[in-house]
Amino acid sequence: MKALLLVLALGFTISEAGAQSIVFNLDNASVSSSFPVDVTVSDVTLHLSSSGIGGYSMQPADVLGFKPQGFEGLCIYPSSVFAADLHIAVSTAMTSFSIVYAPQELGCDASATLRVNAYMKGISVGTTTTNATDLCTCTWQSQILEITLPQPFDKVIVHYDAKPACQDYGPIFMADNIVVTPAPPPIVITDPTILSNGAFQFSFTNQPNATFTVLGGTNLSPFSSWIPLPGLLETVPGSFRFTDPEATNFLQRYYRVTSP
Repeated sequence: MKALLLVLALGFTISEAGAQSIVFNLDNASVSSSFPVDVTVSDVTLHLSSSGIGGYSMQPADVLGFKPQGFEGLCIYPSSVFAADLHIAVSTAMTSFSIVYAPQELGCDASATLRVNAYMKGISVGTTTTNATDLCTCTWQSQILEITLPQPFDKVIVHYDAKPACQDYGPIFMADNIVVTPAPPPIVITDPTILSNGAFQFSFTNQPNATFTVLGGTNLSPFSSWIPLPGLLETVPGSFRFTDPEATNFLQRYYRVTSP
């Protein structure tokens, strides 16, 4: 009867594995190539495109005879004096995105506001804005535009959102150094089983050599009362198996897989 009660009370909560950020300095693109352009680092590809009257191309960061702060090598450069949205689709879902940008401003008292909109499979999931006004020399002033969301997204659109408080500006910007953090793969629990000796066992798959902890508790809350449990093995790269020989000591027990 004790084993039967364990089956009925079994529960899982899951915290996804962490992921490393990937930096795209854009220097592996072809110089002077017009958008759309694809750039790949560590098996992750950015598809760069644009919408609006103008567009973008890949140009040396010093194409104007100087480099905005934080710009090196090749950068994203506007192809006209007309505003154009920068579209960046990523081959894998991500949880954070950032880009260094510099708007065309020549001795302004404030800086333009740029907006990033995030999408997942075409559905808007978040937006944020920034400007460089607090730090402004306001002549091609560099700033970082970034967004981090709890849910994954696979595309962003960078938009020139509001002009600065001056006359000598254009609604265009340069950009460089894109950083994305891929969303971690889900922890897929399989084969929950009570063994013949009463031990409880389950398996899951994820990134090879990733670090996980299995926590156990007799109630779903508070999590602070849960304890780490031994018995987790990586049987082959990317495949993990957990066995709890102490399961027979509990009328009910919940399990939580976390990383790291």
